[in-house]
Amino acid sequence: MIALAAGAVLWVNRDTTPAPGRGAGTIVARLVQHESLPRDLKPYAGLGTWVDGFDFGPAYTKATPAIAPRAVDDMAASGVKTVYLQAVRDDARSPGGVVDRALVAEFLLRAHRRGMRVVGWYLPKFTDLDLDLTRLQQIADFEVLGHRFDGVAVDIEATDEVPDVAERNQRLIELSTRLRAVSGHDVLGAIVLPPVLTEVVNQRYWPDFPYPELHPLYDVWLPMSYWTFRSSSSGYHDGYTYNDESIRRLRSNLGDGNAVVHAIGGIGDLVTVDELARFAQSLVDDRAVGGSIYDWNSMTSEARTALAAEFATGAAAHLPLPP
Repeated sequence: MIALAAGAVLWVNRDTTPAPGRGAGTIVARLVQHESLPRDLKPYAGLGTWVDGFDFGPAYTKATPAIAPRAVDDMAASGVKTVYLQAVRDDARSPGGVVDRALVAEFLLRAHRRGMRVVGWYLPKFTDLDLDLTRLQQIADFEVLGHRFDGVAVDIEATDEVPDVAERNQRLIELSTRLRAVSGHDVLGAIVLPPVLTEVVNQRYWPDFPYPELHPLYDVWLPMSYWTFRSSSSGYHDGYTYNDESIRRLRSNLGDGNAVVHAIGGIGDLVTVDELARFAQSLVDDRAVGGSIYDWNSMTSEARTALAAEFATGAAAHLPLPP
């Protein structure tokens, strides 16, 4: 905590000029959050954006990381309500789990200072469930000056490490059950492969995904509807079609027509303005509570502006509030 607080002091001193007679300690005191916000569905509403460890972790880049915490200011100016941050990884370059403690703390503080939420996410590999659970708890327990993550989400897509589908499904269910047990009533997010991919495009990718078993363990679903990976001839290289069908299939698989969805489109530097408009319309038609494009670093300034407009005055401006 001392180290994190010291990092916060350095950040504030870079970002703010103290008033006469006020030192850094006073500024830090103003940053202290005395009561954490509940981990509910609100962070998943509206416009979000994504930052992964490869974009901000110094250990993952040979040069200066592509994204620094100051990028949060640009995100806020573009109407982003929630930053989805890969705070923890199962990787030798993150030996303690957290990608970079000082930078993660700065992202969290800066986002909260801008009135934004931060959801921490992690990609389990299912080879060591104790380790995966520990990493997820690191997100839940991370705290700086009273600030903590506003949500925890699990990126469910790793298949190579446990190739046997039945075994992988069982491990996913066990990890999710254990995570739910330690999370209490906190909202948990499931970042999932889009059903169109696993049921139409490539049925061998992850067959028999255990939707019914996972349904009671997660509160919000974030399908990765990356239409930019699909060919035009398939009919799925479309911001509306791919996401719309994935959401409908997802809810059908869950047996829950009202399942809460925050849809993710992508990839940022491949999407067009027209595709973003169609993606935004699909969010409205499918009653999603929010949407985002993967990821902030890859999005062009034109795409950021267009997506911001869709959520400010366009199709996605009046998405339903989370239940």
